This record gives sequence, structure tokens and C-alpha cells, in this order.
Amino acid sequence: MTKKISVLLVASLLLTMFSDGLFAHNKLSEHEKKEGFVLLFDGTSSEGWRGYKKDVFPDKWLVEDGTFHFNPEAEGRGGDIIFDKKFSNMHFKIEWKIAEGGNSGIFYLGAENDKFRAIYATAPELQVLDDAKHPDAKAGTDGNRKSGSLYDLIPASPQNFKGAGEWNTTEVIIKNGHVIHMQNGAVVVQYEYGTQMWEALVARSKFPGINPDWVNLQEEGYIGLQDHGNHVWFRNIKIKEL
Repeated sequence: MTKKISVLLVASLLLTMFSDGLFAHNKLSEHEKKEGFVLLFDGTSSEGWRGYKKDVFPDKWLVEDGTFHFNPEAEGRGGDIIFDKKFSNMHFKIEWKIAEGGNSGIFYLGAENDKFRAIYATAPELQVLDDAKHPDAKAGTDGNRKSGSLYDLIPASPQNFKGAGEWNTTEVIIKNGHVIHMQNGAVVVQYEYGTQMWEALVARSKFPGINPDWVNLQEEGYIGLQDHGNHVWFRNIKIKEL
């Protein structure tokens, strides 16, 4: 009798966890719904997304197995993708995994500018990288090109990338110029843009050579995912406007 009750209790707990979205991908948990999060990707279509500076969704970005998968071997055109709505203060969540030796990125506060073909020329980047095998992990300064970092500006600390082929969780929280990167449950980067410290930080980076106005981030902009020519997967893309 005791064993039967235990089995029923476990089954009931698992049912509750599934219904709350704890095991469901591209779903909102009851807690997230109450908090005001919305999905930006339903796992089955590219609705709401398009290519950067394009009206269509690029061919090399595949919707498969509940993920956005950038596949460099796929036929057709690639390019960065953006969600077709601008955000400012927000709590953004996403999960990603990268192929061995791969490189990609997650962008926010991006702008579409006639001068530039890629979103990195206008937006901060949370680095997505195989820290063990991609050479960019050893470039930059103090690890500021490793996963979770504010690319080429602030290194992620702790550097807690799980490894190629493993799912990593990322959160970006923006409130009135203060930005937080979270990776795998830990705060790894914090900064404020629009300050003298921010201007000095950017001045020492690669960005003034790409776009002299890069330092002046727009208060409202696009979320983007990068085509860096390597296999990368994204899922569970959610946002709450603050």
C-alpha cells in the first residue's frame, strides 16, 4: 500500500511539474504567466521574426525540434535575425547551445542602419561561444570574448559555460540604463551605459572603428540572434517588459 501511494504521489508531482511548464520547452510556466512574461518563439514557426534589414526570414535559420537552428549547410541565404518589435526596459530569457568550435551572439537594443549590414555594428552583444575550442576565447582582454561576456567590453565572471553541445540559460535584464547578464543561474556581467565610465570602456574597444556612434546606445531597440557561420540552437525565448 505504501509503495502504491508513493508511486501515485510521484506521478502527481510530475504531472504538476509538466503542467507548470518546468519540463515543457517554448511554454510559459504558471509563475511566468503571473509575472507577465510572453513568448517570442513558439517552437513551431518563425512568426514575429525576420532577417536584419530584411522583410523575410533567412533560409539557413531552420525551425526544427522546437529550436531556431542556424545551419550553415542549409541552402539559401543566412544573416542575423531580429524579433520585429523594439524593447527598452526588459527581462529577457533564452536558452542556447553551440556546436564544437562555434561562435554566435545574442544582441539587444539593436538598430537597423543603412550603413551597416549586421546588427553587431549597432548593438551590445552577449557572447555565445565554445570557450574551449573557438580562438576568440583567447582574444580580447581578460576573457571578454568568452560566453556570457559583454563582447569585447566586459568579461563574464564567473565563466560558467557548460560546454559545446550543452544547453545554457541566459537572461538579460535592462532597467533605466543598468544592464545585467545572467548565465546558467549566475550574474556574470553588470554595467550602466550612457555614463563616463561606459564611454571610456567603449573607447578602448573595437567598436569605435566599426561605428563611431556605437557608444550612444538607443534606449529602445531590437533583440537579435547572430549568424556567425556556425551551428547554433536557441529555444525558450521569453520576455517581460519592465
